[in-house]
Amino acid sequence: MLEIKDLQTAYGKIEALKGVSLNANQGQVTCLLGPNGAGKSTLMMSVAGILKPKQGHIKFCGEDITGKSPADIVSRGLALVPENRLVFPALDVRENLMAGAFRRRDHALIRADIDAMFDRFPRLRERHNQPAGTLSGGEQQMLAVARALMSRPKLLLMDEPSVGLAPKVVAEIFNIIRQLHAEGVSIFLVEQNANMAAKVAQHFYLLEQGRQVFSGDAAAMAADDVIQRVYLGKRQAA
Repeated sequence: MLEIKDLQTAYGKIEALKGVSLNANQGQVTCLLGPNGAGKSTLMMSVAGILKPKQGHIKFCGEDITGKSPADIVSRGLALVPENRLVFPALDVRENLMAGAFRRRDHALIRADIDAMFDRFPRLRERHNQPAGTLSGGEQQMLAVARALMSRPKLLLMDEPSVGLAPKVVAEIFNIIRQLHAEGVSIFLVEQNANMAAKVAQHFYLLEQGRQVFSGDAAAMAADDVIQRVYLGKRQAA
């Protein structure tokens, strides 16, 4: 569904991605692991069209989307839930949801989808006319997910959905990811919480210093000593 080949993205002279190649398959939760500064968010912003790669290609459903505008990429069926939520703080909850549907013209279906988001996230219904900036971190994360779903994406990009949230809220967010996947939503997930990601994803990549250093399923990840020790916090037997 998503094919990334030899992707290089830089901030000035600093190369954040140094030839990354990976795939995200339809019907799966694909997870990208890695430490801070590994280039994970840079990759997501490159896929979403926010950053322009220096080199390499990004294909989505067989079409080259490298360098396309964010609006064009959304219209093709890719939606990003950005790191740190980035809701529109001065707009209320309903207006944030409307912003997620900005490329759509099917007004009756948009209204129906807003109702569906309120059914999925009852707390958003309770706060529908409340400025998004006054919501809790967990509520803002729910709003960010719902806003992205309003574009009816074929692939949902989620960048660090658990960052800065309390453990109880993290568990709730991962339950949402699990539910979306069960409903057939394909998800490309960036996450540092490897233990939680291992419960929802089918394929894993590890990014370090702008390079992909691991690719495999849950069984392969469980057999990798470095991932076990560094990312899953499990010690080797003496």
